[in-house]
Amino acid sequence: MTLCIGRREFITLLSGAAAWPLAASAQQRAFPVIGVLSSRSPAVDTALIAVIRQGLIETGFVEGQNVALDYRWAEGRYDRLAGLAADLVRRQVAVIITMGGEAPALAAKAASASIPIVFAGGTDPIRSGIVTSVQRPGGNITGVSTLIFELEPKRLGLLGELRPHARTTAVLVNPNYFYAENQLSDIQTAARNLGQEITILNASTISDIDAAFARLVQMHADALLVAADPFFFDRTAQVVVLAARHAIPTLFSRREFAAAGGLVSYGANVNDSYRLIGVYAGRILKGEKPGDLPIQLPTKFELVINLSTAKALGFEVPPPVLARADEVIE
Repeated sequence: MTLCIGRREFITLLSGAAAWPLAASAQQRAFPVIGVLSSRSPAVDTALIAVIRQGLIETGFVEGQNVALDYRWAEGRYDRLAGLAADLVRRQVAVIITMGGEAPALAAKAASASIPIVFAGGTDPIRSGIVTSVQRPGGNITGVSTLIFELEPKRLGLLGELRPHARTTAVLVNPNYFYAENQLSDIQTAARNLGQEITILNASTISDIDAAFARLVQMHADALLVAADPFFFDRTAQVVVLAARHAIPTLFSRREFAAAGGLVSYGANVNDSYRLIGVYAGRILKGEKPGDLPIQLPTKFELVINLSTAKALGFEVPPPVLARADEVIE
């Protein structure tokens, strides 16, 4: 059977069909849009994005139902952050969430003085220039800091407890990170205070990491501290595998490294911080001002020891250190 449609009916049908995508687009625009700017990659941030969504749910916002998230990933390329932040500003998002250290937070802050920004950082937000007050940050920005960078001296001391007779201790640092100068200064000061001799190894690309571990072998390093940096977190598997391959006791800044097979990690509970990021974003969407929301700081730091890795390395964790562990992976 052939269906005959008159010219007028055809034009009416065609006009209606053309309006379908516009109607869907208008419905999507009815949702507030949260821009997410990360210095890392989607694969690495998947779990943390889920935690942010949980925080949003706690304030009544569900992605796809009454809020939309628009993602931008720098994938370890800090030079891309300014352009990605500017893109979100052009998109006129309602809130910008930044992930992966202070660099994306500073990029978002430089891109807009009006769009609310909720950042997840790892250092003192006053020292890094993000805010001038923790209790009342003012302006259009607030967030959470894990103080992960401020713990570098503590980690170096902990590494000294793990390898008390180490002759050569190496520190892996990304010189391209905006905070690298302060980070390196803190580590070197701590080394002098502890009477430790350290060797700095620089790595800002994947091949640099391979080269740094090759040098570790040549210098017969006894221990390694991997400095806190989103770039290294983006390369968790590579760093953990190389540390195991070369049988070097390594201390990391986040639990995820130890869970992936790293020997020891020491730092704040990152999941708690990212849940608060979602909560803050939801509160701002409901009308609160970011400048009135105090910066959240960690109250607990976790020592995680992977005993399976220690056994594979033939390394005995000193009993006093093992006794202080908050989590032991076996």
